[in-house]
Amino acid sequence: MTTIIIVPPSLDDQSFEQIFDQLALIPPDEKVLVDARRTRWASPFGLTALLTVAQTRLERPALAIPENEDTASYWGRASFFRHAESLYDISGRVPRSRQASESSVLLEVTPVVHTQDVHTVVENIQQRARAILQEKLHLQSKVTMRFTMALSEICQNVIEHAGTGGWVAVQAYKWQQRLGGRSVVVIAVCDAGMGFRKSLESAHGSERDDRWGDRMALEETMMRGVSRFRDPGRGQGLAGVKRFIGNWQGKFSVRSGTARIAIVPEWDQDEVMREGLAPFPGAQVQITIPERMPDA
Repeated sequence: MTTIIIVPPSLDDQSFEQIFDQLALIPPDEKVLVDARRTRWASPFGLTALLTVAQTRLERPALAIPENEDTASYWGRASFFRHAESLYDISGRVPRSRQASESSVLLEVTPVVHTQDVHTVVENIQQRARAILQEKLHLQSKVTMRFTMALSEICQNVIEHAGTGGWVAVQAYKWQQRLGGRSVVVIAVCDAGMGFRKSLESAHGSERDDRWGDRMALEETMMRGVSRFRDPGRGQGLAGVKRFIGNWQGKFSVRSGTARIAIVPEWDQDEVMREGLAPFPGAQVQITIPERMPDA
């Protein structure tokens, strides 16, 4: 028996909850077909999370790729199919692979498995994103350095907390409706590992009060810098990223287990905390950094 998972036409961190909801009803050893034929757009979160979905299945899943040629072409330029072909049985015409130099994507979908992968991601960003970060987002060079450090912290977090590999992708856009044409950079880092709650329990034990759960694990990690590492100075990674993003009027959200926490700027209407979500392994992170206005 194969269960069809319908991918929404526009796939981002919000609409991906529809996929999590569908998956929560299906045993992990049951065959699924992820049907993206009607999908017309996907964010970095959408592409990286689709790969993590395949990693959670005990039975190799199938994927029906977008029928729209422009959409499939973009997924190809973002290197999605390069990785998806090893995780999914793919149906539909996969577009011809293009060289990285032909891509307009800031950072294609890239695996993060080892510490060296983090170094590679940061080096690629530094080499390919300087013009966009400084000329379009008006980030000063010292802020660009902090941006790459924040990305490094999040990727390192995958290696230290996840217990498995993850995926990162970065894309620059112009947001006409939400930010009046300002440029933004959207970063997504997704994994299907142990998640924040289990990571903290591995060091501090699971004997907590009745409030303990995914929500509190996110609050302790994001707001108070708690880590599974007992030595001082560790565990400040995401808390430090939160401070940087907040200073830059950016948005920062982390979903893990059944909860999601977000640092929400004035230009966005998202909820700060959501609980009772469909359970899904690992952690899914998204950062949005808007263009700096001249008088900001």
